[in-house]
Amino acid sequence: MVILLVAAVLALAGCSSGSMRRGDGLATINYDTRGSFPVPKAIQPNVDFWRYVYGVWSRGQVAFHDNEHMGVIYEVAELPGPIQEGYTNEQRAWVRSRRAFHQDRLRALEHKMRVGTPLTAADQQLLAKIEKGAGKGAVYGASERLRSQRGVRERFKRGLEISGRYDPEFRAIMRANGVPEDLAYLPHVESSFQAHARSSVGAAGMWQFMPATGREYGMRVDRTLDERLDPIISADGAARYLLAAHRQLGNWPLAITSYNHGRGGMANARAQHGDDIGEIVRHYKGRAFGFSSRNFYASFVAAREVADHPERYFPEGVQFEQPWSHDRLVLRTAMPAQHVAGHYGVPTASLARLNLHWRDQAVNGRVPLPAGSTVWLPAGSMHRVAAHPPAYRDRISVPATAALVVRNETGSTDTSASAEPKTGTATLAGKTKPASVKASAPVKYHVVKPDETLYRVAVSNGISVDKLRKLNQLGPNDNTIRVGQRLRVSG
Repeated sequence: MVILLVAAVLALAGCSSGSMRRGDGLATINYDTRGSFPVPKAIQPNVDFWRYVYGVWSRGQVAFHDNEHMGVIYEVAELPGPIQEGYTNEQRAWVRSRRAFHQDRLRALEHKMRVGTPLTAADQQLLAKIEKGAGKGAVYGASERLRSQRGVRERFKRGLEISGRYDPEFRAIMRANGVPEDLAYLPHVESSFQAHARSSVGAAGMWQFMPATGREYGMRVDRTLDERLDPIISADGAARYLLAAHRQLGNWPLAITSYNHGRGGMANARAQHGDDIGEIVRHYKGRAFGFSSRNFYASFVAAREVADHPERYFPEGVQFEQPWSHDRLVLRTAMPAQHVAGHYGVPTASLARLNLHWRDQAVNGRVPLPAGSTVWLPAGSMHRVAAHPPAYRDRISVPATAALVVRNETGSTDTSASAEPKTGTATLAGKTKPASVKASAPVKYHVVKPDETLYRVAVSNGISVDKLRKLNQLGPNDNTIRVGQRLRVSG
């Protein structure tokens, strides 16, 4: 364990008066240098920088810093004018002005160093700051490495609140795939837990998959469904991607960085600089390994620290949302969304709000939901209406003159001339008939395909991982299956 005094680094960086708000309470952080997510000394300033971006600096503050030596922070200044999600024109001009001010100072200092001109007291202070945070010689090119970063404390806190809805499910998915549970924190870096987040290069969803990568990891991405937008389905894809990356690259820092830079890129980095993420961040100059890739792992570790200790960074309190508790239905046959909604007595619009992966033409019924696709239902729906929706082509047409009485979960009855039978007993034309006849189902087996996991087998067969383990006499933490293996999935 290494103890880093963040306050000393940030004080050295010359932050403006009052800009660190609560920084003293976060001065000493113990970083693990040996676990699954180690923080080598080389990237500790990067982790500290992102801790402050996420948990201390508000969106009304902007840090001007060196984009390679993250411990060199020239100023943390307050934005002028009203604070909103984006910059106003006035604020954009102000940021350009402050950046130009710092660049001019750095260029002037570099020129004096090159020609041997005596340095003023201010020059000497600036030089000492750079050399302390970045080493001798770092003054050369410092003006070109200047970058600004706005705080996102409010956005991170909102993401933390949303994470309460998904965190238990994400952790279960990580466990089922045999990867560390704390990978559930990755959406803080990718999307701030915004399910409809989209990037300028085409990544989408809470886990920010590109279309091709989403399809590679089992997601349907077409004009009917975009399962990248389903947080639960895409979490499973992320877990399987990270498992494959870890197997190829050998450790979690490289696997996590590959989520941004790609497995091939990180394999090249490892071949050149070994498997130490600190050495790679400091020395790797691969194509497209820019600021985002260099900082991706550090920002993940920082997000994990802030999310793990909300009371430390958000003493005012965090209102976590209630955990996800909806029923998961896997369709056996293709059918319109309206058919599913009618079967469970739920408005189609309500289902659409739960099923973020439905495209417009699926919501409005122009195309059916495909067989094998997931439909999320309000909690308790599948207990209240136990029968699976009948195949759409076999739906029952009830004469307009006939009255159909369907028992609901409270024991009262609803009478409708057009309702579909669900469960319980239906009275039709004065005769009492069972609404459905339950036959004993034969035992079913699933043959494991390449890249399938215990979780994927369970979901595709509409059962829980725990039940799948029990049916196959697996231990409570056993996730090992092999291609070609026959797994019992019913009976």
